[in-house]
Amino acid sequence: MRDIKFRITGAERGAAFTVVVVPGAKRTEIVGRYGEAIKIRVAAPPEKGKANEELLNFLADKLEVRKEQLEIVAGATSRKKLISVTGLDPAEVEKKLLL
Repeated sequence: MRDIKFRITGAERGAAFTVVVVPGAKRTEIVGRYGEAIKIRVAAPPEKGKANEELLNFLADKLEVRKEQLEIVAGATSRKKLISVTGLDPAEVEKKLLL
């Protein structure tokens, strides 16, 4: 098995990164790097978009951006999601998420 490193990629107007979400946790928190993704626990249940909503609110707070600057580009109904953030470069994202 090859060793896949975590990465945040640059995009035209910002950065993109992969998260693996664990819904229904005791509290919302970053667990750490998980292969090529960031593992995040969210307290909200995985129903009617509640976990996605909490994830975006949490990331907006951590990244110090408006929620409107974040988008789930892929994986809205999956635990593995591709997140884009406008207005931040990959180095800023990594620093703000303390990775």
